[in-house]
Amino acid sequence: MRGIGVYIIIVFAVICIWYWLSAGATSNSYTQSQFEKDLDKNQVKSVKVVQNREIPTGSLEVKFKDGTSKVLYVSDVNNIEKTMTKAGYTDYTVADVPAESWIMTLLPYLLVFGAMFILFAVMNNNAAAQGGGGKMMNFGKNRAKLTTQEENHIKFSDVAGLKEEKEEIAEIVDFLRDPGKYTRLGARIPKGVLLVGPPGTGKTLLAKAVAGEAGVPFFTISGSDFVEMFVGVGASRVRDLFEDAKKNAPCIVFIDEIDAVARRRGTGMGGGHDEREQTLNQMLVEMDGFGVNEGIIVMAATNRVDILDPAIMRPGRFDRKVVVGRPDVGGREEILGVHAKKKPLAEDVDLKQIAQTTAGFTGADLENLMNEAAIRAAGENREYITQDDIRKSFVKVGIGAEKKSRIISDKEKRITAYHEAGHAILFHLLPDVGPVYTVSIIPTGAGAAGYTMPLPEKDEMFNTKGRMLQEIVVDLGGRVAEELVFDDITTGASQDIKQATKLAREMVTKYGMSDNIGLICYADDEEEVFIGRDLAHAKNYSEGIASAIDVEVKRIIDESYDKAKSMIAEYREVLDRCAALLLEKEKITRDEFEALFDEDSKTTVGHNI
Repeated sequence: MRGIGVYIIIVFAVICIWYWLSAGATSNSYTQSQFEKDLDKNQVKSVKVVQNREIPTGSLEVKFKDGTSKVLYVSDVNNIEKTMTKAGYTDYTVADVPAESWIMTLLPYLLVFGAMFILFAVMNNNAAAQGGGGKMMNFGKNRAKLTTQEENHIKFSDVAGLKEEKEEIAEIVDFLRDPGKYTRLGARIPKGVLLVGPPGTGKTLLAKAVAGEAGVPFFTISGSDFVEMFVGVGASRVRDLFEDAKKNAPCIVFIDEIDAVARRRGTGMGGGHDEREQTLNQMLVEMDGFGVNEGIIVMAATNRVDILDPAIMRPGRFDRKVVVGRPDVGGREEILGVHAKKKPLAEDVDLKQIAQTTAGFTGADLENLMNEAAIRAAGENREYITQDDIRKSFVKVGIGAEKKSRIISDKEKRITAYHEAGHAILFHLLPDVGPVYTVSIIPTGAGAAGYTMPLPEKDEMFNTKGRMLQEIVVDLGGRVAEELVFDDITTGASQDIKQATKLAREMVTKYGMSDNIGLICYADDEEEVFIGRDLAHAKNYSEGIASAIDVEVKRIIDESYDKAKSMIAEYREVLDRCAALLLEKEKITRDEFEALFDEDSKTTVGHNI
C-alpha cells in the first residue's frame, strides 16, 4: 500500500501542475482606475499592450518612472488604447498575438492520462502478485503450495498414535532416500498412497511427516482448488501441477479431500462434459497414462473412500490404501503426551485416565480438549492445568458447556434427577456398558437437561449383540424411571428413544442379529444419494419384509424396556438415593455414585441379556 500511495501523490502533483499551466500567471490587485490615475499624474514611463489569441482580451505591462512595473489585465484592448490616447499618452507599443504550440496545449492532458494509466497498471500487477491468479490468464495455473525441505520440520516422531500407519508408509520414505536399492531388483515406486480415515485422525500430518523424513519437496493442494465454473480450468490446473512436480522430482504431491474432484463418474447431471469429470479424467491420465512421472508420489486423503471413482483406486494410480483410524487407548495417551509437552500440568493430571475417558476421540479432538483446558486455566489466572480443567473441558467439548445460570423449576429438576439416575443405575448393573464416570443434572449448551457419562475401561474393536442390547436398555432407563416415579412421561427421553430405535434397526437390517429376519442385509445405503443413480432407487426387499423388520424392531425395543423396568424397580431405593444426592449436589462422581450401592443392594449381581 505504501507504493500505491506514492503513485497517488504523483498523480495529484501532475493535476496541480496542469491546473497551474491552465491558469497561467497569478493575478494581482492593479486595477484600471489606478492605471488612469497614474496616467493623469504622469507617472507612467511606458506601456506594452500584450494581446491574447482570444481578441480583444489581453494585458498591459506598465513600467513606471520610479523603475517599478505592474501588469493590468483588461477585457478590451481597443478601449484601453482609446483611454490612453484621451489621456494624452501615446508612448505605448502593441505586441504581436502569441502563437501557442499544440504540444503545449496537449501536454497537461497527456501527463494526467499517463499518470492514471501507470497507477492502474501498478495496482493490477500488485493484485495479481498478491492474489496468486488475479489475472484472467492465471485461471489455468495450479494453486498448490510448495513446501521445501528447509521449511518442513515435521518428522515421524511428531506423529503420535499411528505406529502401524507409520510403519506401512516407511518404505516410501526409504525409496525416496535410496531408490536404487529397489530399482536394482525390478521394483517400482508406488505411484500413489491413499490415506483413508475419519476427520481429524492425522492424515495430513502423516503426509507432511513422510515428506519431512524423505527430505523432498512437498506440494499441498485441496481437491476443491481444481474445480472452477469455467470449463477446462480444472484439467489445466492438474496438468500445471504435475509439470511443476516434474521440475522438482523427486517430490510428493498431497491432495487433501480428494473426494471433491474424484467422485464416481456418471452420477451427475452434466454427463461426460461435466467440469469435475474432465478434471478427474486428466488426473487419471497424469497418474498413470502415456506420460511418465518418475519420482512423483501422489498422496491423497479422504474420509469418503466409498464414493471415489474405481478407476483412481486401481493399482498403478493409488497402489496403497492406508487406513488411519481413531486411536486406541494407548494411542490417545501418546497423543495427549504430545499436546501436553508445552502445557504446564498440575500433579493431579492423569493422562492415562483421560485417555480411558476419551474413547472415540481423534487426534484433533484430543488437541482441542487440551487447548480448552489451557484456556480455562488461563481464564482463572492460574499458571498450570489441573485435572478438573480437563474434566470440565471434556464435558464442554463432548456434551456442551454447562449452563448453571439457567433457571429450572424444582419439578423439572426432580424429573431430570430421576431420569439421569435411571441411566446411571443401568450403566452400573449391566456388565458391558459401564462403569459410570459422572452424573449431572446441570443443563448443557446442547439443550440437554442433564447427562450421564460412562467410563469405558477398554476399547472394543467389535460390538457384540449382547452389548448392543444392553445399550438399548440403558437408553430406555431414563423413560422407565420417569414412569415408575411420576406415573407420567416427558419429552426428555426423545433423543434416547431415537438412539435405541436406530440401534435396534441396525441390528435387524445391517448386522443380521435377528433370528426371525435372518442373515440378510436389508440396510439401504442412505448416505449415498447420487442424482441420476440412487434418487429413484427402490428398496431391495418386499413390503412383507419391511413389515417383518418393523415387527422385529418393536420386539427388541419392548423386551429391552421390560428389562430396564424390572431392573430399576428392583433397585428403587438406590434410584431414590441417587436422585436425592443429585438434587443436593447437582453433579456426582463415580465414587459417590457407587457408594449408594451397599451390600443389601446386591452390587455384585450381574444382569446379562
